[in-house]
Parts: sequence; C-alpha cells; structure tokens
Amino acid sequence: MLVLLLAAVLPEFAAAQNAQKAVLITGASTGIGRNMAETLAAEGHFVYAGARKQADLDELNAIDNIQAIRLDVTVHEEIDAAVETIRKEGRGLYGLVNNAGVSVSGPLIEIDEDDMQFQMDVNLFGPYRVSKAFAPLIIESHGRITTTGSISGILSGVLYGPYSMSKHAMEAFTDSLAAEMAKFDVQVSVIEPGNYNSAIVSTKLRRMAERDQTADGSLYVEEIERLLERPADRSIYKEPDEVSAALMHAMFDENPKRRYMVVPNEREAEVTIRQMVTELVQLNERQVYTYDREALIGMLDEALANARH
Repeated sequence: MLVLLLAAVLPEFAAAQNAQKAVLITGASTGIGRNMAETLAAEGHFVYAGARKQADLDELNAIDNIQAIRLDVTVHEEIDAAVETIRKEGRGLYGLVNNAGVSVSGPLIEIDEDDMQFQMDVNLFGPYRVSKAFAPLIIESHGRITTTGSISGILSGVLYGPYSMSKHAMEAFTDSLAAEMAKFDVQVSVIEPGNYNSAIVSTKLRRMAERDQTADGSLYVEEIERLLERPADRSIYKEPDEVSAALMHAMFDENPKRRYMVVPNEREAEVTIRQMVTELVQLNERQVYTYDREALIGMLDEALANARH
C-alpha cells in the first residue's frame, strides 16, 4: 500500500520502481539460461549473461539489453573479473541468477571421484562462489538471488545420484541464504524445473564419450546402456518459457515465493509432491517421537494457512 501511495504522489518514485534493473545470469549460453536472458532483456531489463565460449559470448552480445560476461563458475579469476566489470558499468546489480549447471550420471559405488568433483564444483560450489562474490552488490540494491534447482533435488534414482545430490544441496543453500540475507532485505528463491528443452543431456553424453565411459565392467550394465541409448535431443520437451516466467516473478514480484516448482505437466508435479509426502512419512513412522494422522493433518493445515499470508 505504501509503495502504491508513494508511486501515486511522487513521480520520481514511480520512475524508480519501473526503472531498468540489471540482472546477472550464469550459464546463459543455451537452454533455460538463454531463455531467461532473452526473456528479461525483452521485458526491458539489462542482462549480464554469463558464458564460457567466445561464440556464445558473441551471440549474446548481439541481443539488445544483453552484455555477455565471460564467466566460468569454477574459476575464481573470472568471477572476480565479472564483479569488477559490473561495478565499473555503474548500473549496480539488482538480481543474481545462479543457473549454470551440469549433469553427471553413474552408479554411486562406481563413479570416478573426478566426475563427482566436477558435478559438485559446478552445481554446488558454483552458486556458493558466485553468490559470495556478488553479495555486496545485491545487498546494496536490496535485490534478489535466485538459483535454478530441479525436481531432481527431490526425486532421484539409479544413476542419477550425483546430479540429485547437487540439486538437493540447493534446497539447504536457498533456505540458509534466505535466512542470512533477510536482514538486508534481499529475497532468495529457488526455481525447480521439470523436463524442458535444454542442452544438459547432450553435454553430459558428450562428456561421457570424451572420457570413454561405457558400461564395460560395471555392475549396472543394463542401466548404463539404456542411459547411453537415450536421445540427446530434448526438443521433444517444451521450451522453458514457464521457467522464465517463474524467474520474472521471483525477481520482480512484491511477494516472491521461496520455491517455484515449474513442471510441464501434472504427472511431474504429482510425482514430486508424492515423494515429499513419502519422505514425511518416513521421518515420522516408527520413530521415537511420532505424530498420528490428526496431528499431521493439523500441521499441514497450519502450513497451508501460513503460506497464504
């Protein structure tokens, strides 16, 4: 109400509210990150689009309202250089989107430690490094931090342990960072997409081929062969426009959500929510302290009521 009143009586306040905001997106070269960058730019915001390859940087620089930034989230020097570049530009930084990510698949009892390190270096330590480096700028603007998680952070299964572990970590990362940044009036969210069109599978399969990773000698021959036979082309899935719409809400709505589950169909939503219910039951059943059905439903009703406020 105060914001609406000020906007009505102070034209300069209204202009400030609607002013172009600068947002940094990591991993903006393809897929979800590219869609996010193009969506924000088309809506009139200024996007610093992080990418690693020169060809991708050139493509991004050709888009209105986008300035490409060479940014590998595993390289401290590039992160520091990106901070310096954005500071010198003088726009400030309202939003940070930790989107860069990779996928590694393999049995947890067989996967090479190098592969596990690569998975965590990008998906876990990447958001940590980048958020830490850009926190002063975000605090200055009382802005927003959003991370691209995944419903795979809730769901997991055979061969998907490394990726799911990295995305499950983003649940705790988001909650802790949100609590720590609340004192600075900085909102923190996580977007958890389901299956949308992206390059993450083709990149994973290409890396496996480069490292000559096959099913030979594995205890999971059939499972790995099925993985390797899957098509790398994910164009059968919807474009991630819905994910970008969730980002717009997380970045600019007065009341952003902590979590955005963004899935292309009801089945993916149901599977994800059912898994959360299953975990709740596992935490509660046959434990030293348990709650009966009535108590659990009371807790659910209370959480639903709190979520509406």
